[in-house]
Amino acid sequence: MTHQSFDPDVRRVGHLLADAARAAILPFFRGSELATENKLDDAYDPVTVADRAAEVAMRDILQRERPDDGILGEEFGSVAGTSGLTWVLDPIDGTRGFVSGTPTWGVLISLADGNGPFYGIIDQPYIGERFEGAPDKAELVGPLGRKALVTLPARDLSKATVFTTFPEVGEVRDGEGFAAVAKEARLVRYGMDCYAYALVAAGQVDLVIEAGLQAYDIQAPIAVVQAAGGIVTDWKGGPAQDGGRAIAAANAEIHAQALAILQEY
Repeated sequence: MTHQSFDPDVRRVGHLLADAARAAILPFFRGSELATENKLDDAYDPVTVADRAAEVAMRDILQRERPDDGILGEEFGSVAGTSGLTWVLDPIDGTRGFVSGTPTWGVLISLADGNGPFYGIIDQPYIGERFEGAPDKAELVGPLGRKALVTLPARDLSKATVFTTFPEVGEVRDGEGFAAVAKEARLVRYGMDCYAYALVAAGQVDLVIEAGLQAYDIQAPIAVVQAAGGIVTDWKGGPAQDGGRAIAAANAEIHAQALAILQEY
């Protein structure tokens, strides 16, 4: 997807989706009676009425505005399209953070073709920040106005800030790989969910390293980070849009440094 071939209607619909998700979710955030269900028998993976309401609202818009496009959503699965394009939706990425009242969760919206995601939004409704990545620009719109998204320049891993969501990262071997990178970095932070990827795009963070992801967890971050000048791959340097292990890097140099370690795992 090139700047010249990018359809401006994609941006219009992307913002419609993000606005609808905000409206559906915010009445429930930090509410006293938020109903949750656990998706797992042996661990805690919550889903809330807010997750479902937001995805329903977004799907309704897509059925009206882009009926030929496919849809993949976390809560209600996939719908095939005929256009060759698929909207990938995670209505609340970071539901554990959402139910805890921390504002690091976000709404993930992306559009992918056969080559992967080329447009994406990471929206944080409570803070009011919207990170957008497209072939023609990467931009943050928030309480302080508009700002171009540009990732950090190259620096050594020893000076880097590295984020992940869970201290265990994934399976045992995943955790070992992350720890091997983390011990070389200056600063390591946990628990940021999709907001960590937004901070890579905004030039605040060098690396995000995760494992155990689904396609709906990573496709919007891929579009936003890459539009801002970063790189997102799996731990072998291949495409990451199907989920699994992922590394988001501010630039090619620090990506190569971290990848040289992760490839051993």
